[in-house]
Amino acid sequence: MLRPATVAIVGRPNVGKSALFNRLIGRRLAIVEDTPGVTRDRLYALCEWRGRTFSLVDTAGIDPDADKGADHIATSTRRQAEAAAQEADATIFVVDAASGRNPLDDDVARILRKTRRPVVLVANKAESPSAAGSVLGEFAPLGFGEPVAVSAIHGEGTGDLLDRVVEHLPPASGVTETEGELALALVGRPNVGKSSLLNAMLGEERAVVSDVPGTTRDAIDTILQFHEHRIRLIDTAGMRRKPQQHGAIEYYAALRSLSAIARCDIAILLFDALQGMLAQERRLAGMILEERKGLVIVGNKWDLAREQGEYSQGELIGVIYEQVPFARFAPVTFLSAKTGRRLGSLMPLVMRVAANLDRRIPTARLNAVIRDATLAHPAPAIGGKPFKIYYSSQPAAHPPLFIFHCNDPELVQTSYKRFLENVLREHFDFEGVPLTLEFRERSRVELDAE
Repeated sequence: MLRPATVAIVGRPNVGKSALFNRLIGRRLAIVEDTPGVTRDRLYALCEWRGRTFSLVDTAGIDPDADKGADHIATSTRRQAEAAAQEADATIFVVDAASGRNPLDDDVARILRKTRRPVVLVANKAESPSAAGSVLGEFAPLGFGEPVAVSAIHGEGTGDLLDRVVEHLPPASGVTETEGELALALVGRPNVGKSSLLNAMLGEERAVVSDVPGTTRDAIDTILQFHEHRIRLIDTAGMRRKPQQHGAIEYYAALRSLSAIARCDIAILLFDALQGMLAQERRLAGMILEERKGLVIVGNKWDLAREQGEYSQGELIGVIYEQVPFARFAPVTFLSAKTGRRLGSLMPLVMRVAANLDRRIPTARLNAVIRDATLAHPAPAIGGKPFKIYYSSQPAAHPPLFIFHCNDPELVQTSYKRFLENVLREHFDFEGVPLTLEFRERSRVELDAE
C-alpha cells in the first residue's frame, strides 16, 4: 500500500493555518484559538478533492527567530514545521490578508525556497475580496506568484485553492486505504512521557517533547511499520481531571483525546512509574473499556523507579490490579521511553492484544466449555426459577461479542455474568481485550425447531 501525496500548511504564527486545515478536511480536528502558538505538533488528516486524495498536514507557525531565544518549545515547533514542509510533495504557504505582509513572511519564504517543493501562496482572512484585493499585491515579492484569496472562516475561495494544490501533486501512484491498519492511541495524564514514547517507537523526533505539562494539545497520527503490520499511532494531549478549569485550549485538547480513544483499536495507558496509578489513570482505564477498546498498561520512567524503589515488577503489577480490578485482564509492562530500556517488549505485547481482539471461538468448542461450566456451577435460582443457557455463540469479534440464548435474561445476576466472563478468559486467550456478553431470551422449543 503506497502512501498518498502529502501537502503541508505552513506560515508564521496566527495566520489561520488550523482554521484553514479544518475547512479543507471538512471537520473540526485542529484546535483553533486566537492565541499564537496553539498548534505545536504536526497534525495529519486525509483530504479529497476532484477524485484525488492526499494527506494534509497542519503545522505550528514558523518563527525563524525561535532558535535565537531560550524557548525550547518554540525551537522544537519550528523544526517540526520545517520537517513537515521538507517531507511534503507540495506546500500551502498561508499569509494574512487582513494585516498585510509581515517581515516574518519573508523569512518563512526563504525557508520554503530551500525545500525546492511546489508552493501555493494563500492569503487568508480575505472575508471581503474587494477590500483585500488592494493588499494582495504586497505578497508578490515573496516569489510564489499571485496568492489565492480565501476565508477559512467562511469557506470562500477554498475550491480555487484546492484546484491549485491538486495541480502541483505528483501523479497518483496508488490507492489510500486504512483497511488492515491497527490504530494505537497513547493516552495518559500530562507529562507522563507519551510524546517521548512516540518518538522512541518511531526512532525519530516526530512529536514535540518538553517537561512542560500539556505540550501536546492535538491528537496526531503517525504511521509505524512493525514487521508486516501497519500501525497508526495516535499521540494525544494529556488529560487532566477537570480540563475545563484550565481554559478552552485544554478543554478542547481533552475532547481530542476522547476522540482518539473512540477511533483507536488499542489504547496504551501510560503512567509514571515513579508515581504509580492515580485516580486519573483509573478513570481513563474505565473510559477505554467503556469504548470496548483493547488495553495495554505501561509504566514509563522505569529506569528511575528501579533506582528509588525496592519493589519488583510482579509486586507492582499486583498493586496496579488492586487499583483497577476491572482491568485485571490487561497486560502491564514497564519501560523507559528516554533510555529505550525494555522498549522492545512493547510492540510484541500490543500485537498479541491485537490478535486477541480478532479471536473467534468455534461454536462447538464454545458451547462445550459453557455447558461444562454451568453444570459444575449452576446459576442460583431467583424466586424458585432457575436460570438456563440453551445455546452460546460468538457473532462478532474486534472486540469479541458473545450471545447467550437463555430462558430469561432477567434471571442472570451480575456475579454470574462475571463468572461466565472468567470462564471464557480461563479457557481462551483474551488478554487485553474487553468481552461483551449479551443474554437473549430463547425458548427450548424454538431451539429444537432449528
